Amino acid sequence: MFGRFHNYLRISVTEKCNLRCQYCMPEEGIDLTANEKLLTTDEIIRVARIFVQQGVDKIRLTGGEPTVRRDIIDLVRGLDELRPLGLRKIAMTTNGIALRRKLPLLREAGLDGLNISLDTRDPLKFEVFTRRRGCEQVLRTIDEAGKLGFDFVKVNVVVMRGQNDDEVPAFIEMTHDDSIDVRFIEYMPFDGNRWGRQKLVGYQELLDKLRPLYGDNIEQLPLEDNHTSKGYRIKGYRGQFGFITSMTKSFCSSCNRVRVLADGNLKVCLFGNTEVSLRDLLRAGASDSDVVETISQAIKRKKQAHAGLDSLSHLPNRPMIKIGG
Repeated sequence: MFGRFHNYLRISVTEKCNLRCQYCMPEEGIDLTANEKLLTTDEIIRVARIFVQQGVDKIRLTGGEPTVRRDIIDLVRGLDELRPLGLRKIAMTTNGIALRRKLPLLREAGLDGLNISLDTRDPLKFEVFTRRRGCEQVLRTIDEAGKLGFDFVKVNVVVMRGQNDDEVPAFIEMTHDDSIDVRFIEYMPFDGNRWGRQKLVGYQELLDKLRPLYGDNIEQLPLEDNHTSKGYRIKGYRGQFGFITSMTKSFCSSCNRVRVLADGNLKVCLFGNTEVSLRDLLRAGASDSDVVETISQAIKRKKQAHAGLDSLSHLPNRPMIKIGG
């Protein structure tokens, strides 16, 4: 629909997490879905195979925190077996807390790339953001991941006014010696995260604040196909940085992503509240062609663009932890 080909599937493999980030999980926590209502490993692989057979060539595992799954390495290995069907990339979004010891095995199992969430480099502020400790642990994990030959290592930073917007230059300096990609994400509203427009720092504002520091050394990079990030680099630096501008300059027109949540619901837009249960289809004995038809109909109903900035915070949606980062 609207000229978009959806070849990128994001699969949430758990609702559980070992952090309690402000923008992701409500302070009071969430009611976890009962285990029997979550997709099993075999069901995840089957759903992934169906999508790959229909043209999906990139899969990202999200959560919750994917590494809290005991079988996460076997799950990656199972996805890796789909490459002969056309799968090219397997990636994961993670907070990095329990990742370091799993890095070599994940790479060996077939994981191509990592997005590691880190919203502050300050250990005390890290505790405020996540309601847990572990800042130094995540920084060590980022460093270790860069040495293991992953196709890419990206650092995701949700920017919130008055909390970490002053750290943007320090994050950019991480790209000086390392080939990482730091992405500054505009703060988005989800159920329970107490979003307020006053907390939002738009990408143009951040870019304007960087110009006095770096001047003409800021280079804009060509937009990639189906881009989510507007990329930049500092001349002479090995890595790059970018802005994910969901709130101030959406990229709906090039969106190629759909999501399958941990409970098996198909969600075709991050901000949409219409979902279809693939789990119920699978457990009712549906054939692969039945599942394909359901997926096709859901994608055909995907809107041309999500609601505007002033409307999103008033629309019902799940907490981010139940959608998948």
